[in-house]
Amino acid sequence: MKVLKFGGSSVANSENIQKVLAIVKQESKNEKVAVVVSAFGKTTDQLISAGNKALKNIAEAKETLETIKELHDQIITDLITTHKKEVRSEVADLFKKLVSIYEGLYLLQELSDKTLAKISSFGERLSSLIIANAAKELFDATHEESRKLITTNNDYLNAQVNFKITDVNITSFFDKNKHQVVFLGGFISSNSNHETTTLGRGGSDYSASIYAAALGAKELQIWTDVSGMFTANPRVVKQASPISEISYEEAMELSHFGAKVLYPPTIQPSLRKEIPIRIKNTFDPENLGTLISNNPKNGNEVKGISHIENISLITIEGGGMVGIPGISKRFFEVLSNAKISVVLITQASSEHSICVGIAAEDTSAAVALVNEAFEFEMSQGKIKAVIAENDLAIIALVGDQMKKHQGLSGKMFATLGKNNVNIRAIAQGASERNISAVVEKVDVKKALNALHEVFFEENIKQLN
Repeated sequence: MKVLKFGGSSVANSENIQKVLAIVKQESKNEKVAVVVSAFGKTTDQLISAGNKALKNIAEAKETLETIKELHDQIITDLITTHKKEVRSEVADLFKKLVSIYEGLYLLQELSDKTLAKISSFGERLSSLIIANAAKELFDATHEESRKLITTNNDYLNAQVNFKITDVNITSFFDKNKHQVVFLGGFISSNSNHETTTLGRGGSDYSASIYAAALGAKELQIWTDVSGMFTANPRVVKQASPISEISYEEAMELSHFGAKVLYPPTIQPSLRKEIPIRIKNTFDPENLGTLISNNPKNGNEVKGISHIENISLITIEGGGMVGIPGISKRFFEVLSNAKISVVLITQASSEHSICVGIAAEDTSAAVALVNEAFEFEMSQGKIKAVIAENDLAIIALVGDQMKKHQGLSGKMFATLGKNNVNIRAIAQGASERNISAVVEKVDVKKALNALHEVFFEENIKQLN
């Protein structure tokens, strides 16, 4: 069995969905297939936008909802013929439920996480239902609700999966299923009380990996609008080239550091069962894409260069930190309690300072909270007030084979230095799989192109 996942761009309109159905038909000729789909185009964003509008103006919310409905109606018209009336009726019922939720928001003037999860779920509930019914006219297919199969905790917007229950639910359903293809909505799930939860934005990839792991799939295919993972972001680095094979760990590092084709948590369930993941292009299905596995063919020692923009550095320093146990614990506890994710950590061996990289939007909250937590030490002059540096980005070299090559760090920093890119902080793990540097946001394009030229195009000299 294979598990195929198609993202929002792959199911954005009727023409794209026809391409998806052709791919599924071909893949299901010789084996059973589970197909996980995202919401049509930007539907989830529009549903959330309508929810926020409903708090102030119910008429505006209904206008946005009407736009969403028009897209879904058009796709039904284009793709379904034999049982159009029944599908329209089911879809109309779902939109009636949405209208009721929005009217409730307007009356209560409150949009809770629980309600937001429920609103967000309708995109995948609608898309999987419609695509499954379109598929039934072409080959043996059925539809199943992911909320019945994936069980989570009560974190409505970023739920943690209960794999013990979920795996049993999935295997039980597929053992009884007689159809060649099953269509499922990605991103959505439910808690033990059967309330709707979601797996976080980008969670459709994760859903597909959960199904692949539970079913022991031969391969998990993530179909998107690019032909695999690239050596750098092709929108920034024109010479970026596709990576044919990559390890789970390398893919995880690249996805954490901004490679948009893969949602970072996706890899974990498949890695646990050693299921190969292939990133493919819906609009170029013959392209082999990128294969993610345990034993990729060795290529360049550096597999890719990735980056994250909109980063701030938060630094806490002072002579009163030296040799005092628990300072780091308190610092990170403050950020953790505020649900502020730390993407980079660096600390001087003198213990005189700790520096962390966080998302720019969390900066003001982090500074206020850390200053409050260390108020006493600051009043005693033992620790200085927190320093925040904004408009930064992280650039990372990633590769499993970097450990066996001397001088890569020197090559990286020398290249940045020659191109007048100032480095604000450096981090490298003992695995040597990732070397990260924090630079000015305005220098990102120059830094990425310079590094890519040195590590991937050494025989090519670029002239300005």
